[in-house]
Amino acid sequence: MTGIRNKHLRVPVSTAEEQAIKSKARDTGLSVAKFMREISLGYTVKSVIDHQQVEKLLKVNGDLGRVGGLLKMWLTNDVRIKITSKAEIEETLFSIRTTQNKMLSAILDLRKK
Repeated sequence: MTGIRNKHLRVPVSTAEEQAIKSKARDTGLSVAKFMREISLGYTVKSVIDHQQVEKLLKVNGDLGRVGGLLKMWLTNDVRIKITSKAEIEETLFSIRTTQNKMLSAILDLRKK
């Protein structure tokens, strides 16, 4: 369906619609013309930012924050968290490494797209 593109279509839009179209085109990394052509022809246009992956990263980041908070309480000898065995320390460190690996995996998934 490609070839010489020498025809132009004129589509009247409001200022708000123009801004929305330009914003959506920018989110996909496409020019406005290519974005409108692809949408009009029924193609699915993927956003440069995968919102599901961003949500996944935010959850993992929250997990890291919680683990960091627990580790900080342990290091300050908080009585609410009394870690007495080497196994508990190793389990905490394993949890941190696991969460870091989840974060790395999510980032790598984003790069593939």
